[in-house]
Amino acid sequence: MKYWLMKSEPEEVSIDDALAAPGSTVPWTGVRNYQARNFMRDEMRIDDGVLFYHSSCAEPGIVGIGRVASTPYPDPTQFDAKSPYHDASSKPDAPRWMLVDVQVLRKTRNLTLPALRADPELQELLVLKKGNRLSITPVDPAHWRRILKKLA
Repeated sequence: MKYWLMKSEPEEVSIDDALAAPGSTVPWTGVRNYQARNFMRDEMRIDDGVLFYHSSCAEPGIVGIGRVASTPYPDPTQFDAKSPYHDASSKPDAPRWMLVDVQVLRKTRNLTLPALRADPELQELLVLKKGNRLSITPVDPAHWRRILKKLA
């Protein structure tokens, strides 16, 4: 089992939006970074743990715990000309962008970026690294356990 931190802007899909979705499950659409895409396509497995992270908001932080709920499949937004995530170069017979479904298991208090930074045991957490802008990052099992303990 692997663990992931997955960023979502609350205006796009908030933790509350995900919880309100059927089965509390949402497709993780709109990823347009090859490394993040490769994590979903090549490394994520059903039941991997997910830290649901709100980004680009007043108080960025971890706001929920979830799991990967599907195998990867083509992101339909790449083919939708009306979508901000449209990719005219991607073809249905050779899709460039993939996604997984994420199921939220529970909403948590917001474990903010400053709170994460203040914990000496989390200093190697990738989301805290200078210049890291990836929307999906792997989480070390020790960091996963530490974060769950902080959220308990």
